[in-house]
Amino acid sequence: MSTDLTAQNNALVDTGQGSAQWMERYARSVMGVFGTPQRVLVRGEGAYVWDADGRRYLDLLGGIAVNALGHAHPFLVSAVTAQLATLGHVSNFFANPLQIALAERILELAQAPEGSTVFFSNSGTEANEAAFKLTRRTGRTKVVAAQGAFHGRSLGALAMTWKPAYREPFEPLPAGVVHVPWGDVDALAAAVDDETAAVVLEPVQGEAGVRPAPAGYLAAARRLTRAHGALLVLDEVQSGVGRTGAWFAHQLAELNGGEDVTPDVMTLAKGLGGGIPVGATVVYGTANTHLLNPGQHGTTFGGNPVACAAGLATLHVIERDGLLANAVTVGQRIEDGVVGHPLVSGVRGFGLLRAIQLTQPVAATVASALLDAGFIVNPVAPDAIRLAPPLILTADQADSFTAALPAALDLAAQELS
Repeated sequence: MSTDLTAQNNALVDTGQGSAQWMERYARSVMGVFGTPQRVLVRGEGAYVWDADGRRYLDLLGGIAVNALGHAHPFLVSAVTAQLATLGHVSNFFANPLQIALAERILELAQAPEGSTVFFSNSGTEANEAAFKLTRRTGRTKVVAAQGAFHGRSLGALAMTWKPAYREPFEPLPAGVVHVPWGDVDALAAAVDDETAAVVLEPVQGEAGVRPAPAGYLAAARRLTRAHGALLVLDEVQSGVGRTGAWFAHQLAELNGGEDVTPDVMTLAKGLGGGIPVGATVVYGTANTHLLNPGQHGTTFGGNPVACAAGLATLHVIERDGLLANAVTVGQRIEDGVVGHPLVSGVRGFGLLRAIQLTQPVAATVASALLDAGFIVNPVAPDAIRLAPPLILTADQADSFTAALPAALDLAAQELS
């Protein structure tokens, strides 16, 4: 951010306060659905962020797989600033060139057939809510989802989400959703029938602990849905936009086994805008794109020029700077560097969407120790640490993390003894 823009922001918010003061104000003014914040962050650059007390952290969570280009990326800042100075918002009563261009680019990267279309929203939850509504337009109401799935917190998306603690306070949810064991082809085959509207799956279950679909599972889901006239909906909100080293995780040979797993619907968000809220529901082929007709769904902010400028800029930089290959290389370097500690049983995932599997439920302790050492990670499960850093992460930065990890693991081990 330029000095002039920083000065303008400082005039709007008193940034001279320390973390303690900000935390007191937070507790008095912000709804506590997220619990107590770990830090108050005030600035970012590249893969680093700084807190209100001036401490620097290597951001290995990336806003939960959102900040694909890191923080304050000059190309993204320039694109968003230029667009905001030109045309910020016009509503969807009107088209804008950025919206059209981003839809075309997504369809190209998705290798979607002629007649495919994109609905833009603001988040992954909204993208999945649109997909859920689309399944109802098939004339069927049964949806098959997976145990461990996370698809969002609106009522339709929540109905497809697995975790009981998220679901139960808001029941009754929209009916018709059946959850089957993750990765079990036989269970999936038993659940999918001629009454099924759709099968909804994440190629990599992010919130369940970065659990990739077993080899052949997505291809089996594609065969089953075709056989029963059901839709295959792939939720790539967390795994898409280059995070796994492919544009979309279902394109990975390790996941598709060389078979066709082209979905009927794909949902995107998180990394698509590089930090600016953008969600997208991609509908493949003319047979599906007209399931939602004018007036049956909508959005006020989705597809606005600023968000679409951010999306185009993010996709451009990922391609221009070879960040798909970087995700593969640096992700493998992290996996190779996390070895030899008795509390680590392995690393799973692809590219820069990874989980370090622990042998004991000490993830929170490890994450806290790493935060104190200047590294932001996520204890996604009691025994797993999630990493979803910016795709610009360098080998040296990855090495600094793997060098610091053993001390955090040793501290957790001491607490166990």
